[in-house]
Amino acid sequence: MKKVIKIDGMGCQHCVKSVTNALENVSGVKILEVKIGEATVEIAEDFDMSIIVDALDDVGYEVV
Repeated sequence: MKKVIKIDGMGCQHCVKSVTNALENVSGVKILEVKIGEATVEIAEDFDMSIIVDALDDVGYEVV
């Protein structure tokens, strides 16, 4: 399932890289695109979104 995740706190390309790195470390997530303010990923329909929320929180970003 394709999912667009809105992310608060991203303002530059370094932020994009940080979010990309965080998502790359989450098993079961295929990154389709990361840009300032959002990430588009492919995940299983029953994927626990709290895993992504926690991974992004760990690097200083908030899912909105």
